Order: sequence, then C-alpha cells, then structure tokens
Amino acid sequence: MRAAPTILHLDMDAFFAAAEQASKPSLRGKPVVVGGLGPRGVVATASYEARRFGVHSAMPMGQARRLAPNAAYLVPRFGFYRAISGQVMELLGRLSPLVEPLSLDEAFVDLEAGGVADDSASARAAGERLRRDILAVTGLTGSVGLAGTKMLAKIASEEAKPDGLVLIEPGTERELLGPRSVRIIPGVGPATGEHLRRAGITTVADIVEAGEDELVRLLGRAHGAGLHRMALGHDDRPVVAERDAKSVSVEDTFDVDLHDRLRIRLEVERLAERCVARLRGSGHSGRTIVLKVRRYDFSTLTRSETLRGPTDDPVVVREAATRLLDLVDTTGGVRLLGVGVSGLADYTQEDLFAQAEHESAAEPGAVEAAGADAVVEAPAAPASATETAERRWAPGHDVRHAVYGPGWVQGSGVGRVTVRFEEPGSAPGRVRTFAVDDPELAASDPLPLVEGGAGAAA
Repeated sequence: MRAAPTILHLDMDAFFAAAEQASKPSLRGKPVVVGGLGPRGVVATASYEARRFGVHSAMPMGQARRLAPNAAYLVPRFGFYRAISGQVMELLGRLSPLVEPLSLDEAFVDLEAGGVADDSASARAAGERLRRDILAVTGLTGSVGLAGTKMLAKIASEEAKPDGLVLIEPGTERELLGPRSVRIIPGVGPATGEHLRRAGITTVADIVEAGEDELVRLLGRAHGAGLHRMALGHDDRPVVAERDAKSVSVEDTFDVDLHDRLRIRLEVERLAERCVARLRGSGHSGRTIVLKVRRYDFSTLTRSETLRGPTDDPVVVREAATRLLDLVDTTGGVRLLGVGVSGLADYTQEDLFAQAEHESAAEPGAVEAAGADAVVEAPAAPASATETAERRWAPGHDVRHAVYGPGWVQGSGVGRVTVRFEEPGSAPGRVRTFAVDDPELAASDPLPLVEGGAGAAA
C-alpha cells in the first residue's frame, strides 16, 4: 500500500447515455436508455434520470420499458463512443505513462509514475485538473477516485458519482471499509456474498473479525486469504499499461439449481446479451464463443465454437451459445451458467449469414422508436421492400437532410421516418417526418460534442 493516494481511478458518468444527451439537446435532463431494443435486448447504460425509475445496466429492455415508458430508447453508437473514449484516454496519457484502461469509460492511472503527484495535495490537484480537462474536451463529466491502492481508488470513484472527486487518505482504509457490505470487496459477487451471510458475515468489519483461517475454511485458500487482505485495505496490484484483455465473460450462480431446460436456455441467452454489452464496452469483438456450465454435482463443463471472423453481434453470440448448450447434458440441475468471448480483436467482421438469418426471422414490420412522439403502429403484413428500408433508420442514429441539415432518428414505421433536427450546441430542434426512401435524407457521421473536437464515424 502506498503512503500517498497516487493511484487514480476514472469512471465516466453514465457514459453512453451522457454522450447521447450531449449530442441531442432535446434529451438533456430527460431519461435516456441505451441498449438493444429488440425483445431480448438488455440495457447497456441508463442516464441518471432513468435510474430514478429503477432502470439499470444489464436489465432486460422489456423491464426497463415498463419502469420508464416515457424514456428515450436508443441503439448504441459504438464508433461515436470510441472516439470520445480516445479523447479521454489521451488526457490520461498526459498524466502518466501507466494508464490501464478497463473499458471505454473507465481506467486506472499511476500518478506517481507520471511525476505529477507524490502527496495528497498534488494528487487532488491532478484529479481536479483532469475532470476540468475532460469537460472542456468532451463536454462530459467523469468521477475520480484517489487512493493508495487500486481497490480503494475504484471504491472512491463510486463514492464520487456523479461528477465528483473523492480522495481516501492512506491509514483511514479500515475505518472507511469496516461498516460497508462485503459486496464492496472485488470478487465478492451474489453467490459469495450469500455464502458469507449464512456464516454471519455481512460487513467488511465482520470479515476482519472472522480472521483468515475462518475465511479459508469457508471459501478456500486463495479466495479466503485474498479476501482477508482486501478487507484490511491491502491490494498490491500495480497499474498495468496497455492492459491486454484475453477474453470477456459473464456468469451467474443460482441460489436454487435450474432444472427446466427452457429456463436454462433463456438464462444462456440473457448472459450472451450481457457478455456482448461488456465486449462492446471494452471496444472489442471476438471469434470464439465459450459456454460454461456447472452442474448440480459441482462438475464444470465448457464448450466452445470458433466463428469465421470476430463479431460483436448479439444475435451471433446468442445463437452460438445456445448451440453449445445443446451439447451439454443438464440432467440433474445446473448451479452456474457463463458465456464468454475470446480471441479478441479491435474490429468486427460481420457474420452476414447469421445476420441475414436473424433478419428474415424477425417479426414483420417491427418498429422501435425513441420518445413518445415517435411511436408508430406497425402493419402486421409480410415484410415489404419499404419495411426492409426502415430497418436502417435506427433510433438515435445520425442523419443529414439536404434542406434541414443534421439530425437524428427518433423512430420509424409504416414507410415513414421521424427525424429531430438539432446539433450538440444548438437549442432543441424541430421534428419532421419523411418517407423512408426520401432521396434527400441520408445516414451521417456524428458531429463532435465540443466545437472543434474530433468527430467519429459510427
């Protein structure tokens, strides 16, 4: 543990949703939800306004719509987010050569290695300067945590949200952590938390009081000893520059073993959606889909399938994961399910055959809209050429009209597309509706959030 709080953790505030609000003046201060808008889509990010209704990341989109029916629901623009992330990471690189990105909107920085901080005062000054620079360059806010370890710096940034800075002075760790839930410690998920609760351990202070031997008995040597060290505030993990992720995965442990095959399949599909959200958030795609199944007797099986090229398409990953499930005997029950993607790349080669199959299986005339004034009834007729054209007008995506200039799609349906014409620095714009094949309307690159800033191709 360092004697000075020179490890910085930056976490951008509701990043995807905040970027959408900044680029769309009519959505500022309103609930915005970004994610997959299909029937099996999940929330990638919810604005703070949407979170007041109970919407949160990884929630099924259908549940989010029930909680916040009047929110704006947008599909992600990952190219746009990557461009903003690049600006933020460049600012972090000016502070230190040791920057460890965790995703597009989150990173650790070793301020001591950059020579910009060696005590609390200089660390705080560097953190405040960073927050000002991010706002000036991107128009967005980020929360900063400063501490002597990575674990505590991340906890501090959570405390700082939204748009704040929290510094944890070395020596105060146990006082800070003691009353907190065990879930605040990295690696303590729902299953471990429940296991500890049954043993009467619910706070970090309880972990310390239980002692290392008892934790080892409960959780095993590696997990128990590591948990005890972190509860004492000890975390020796260094900041590693150019962190190279090998895979992205998510998994869930169930309180009661799953026996119903349909329920198991639905859980695998949901995990696949969450995995893709995390994959995209890290700015990657991948070639190999991995399914993990831990059965009732604690035996663990893994199955994998390697695609022809890297993908970040949720349909492709979901279908591959369910194919792998067909190869696994779940008789007797399932305790844990996981879906992962490995063989990561920073580009995507679309699986056109899988994509075409998905589109042909989609419900004819399905409509997705952003905002109540853009909802349209879709016909229950077979898909026509016009309806096929509508699919390219995704809610939230950028367009440009030959007469009205730049805008974004609010919704489409019944051969029409509704566009709100506004720019990041403008007042809320007017809404107009066009035929989906209007020759004067075309897809466009996003405009920069700050005048003079770098744009991005979505």
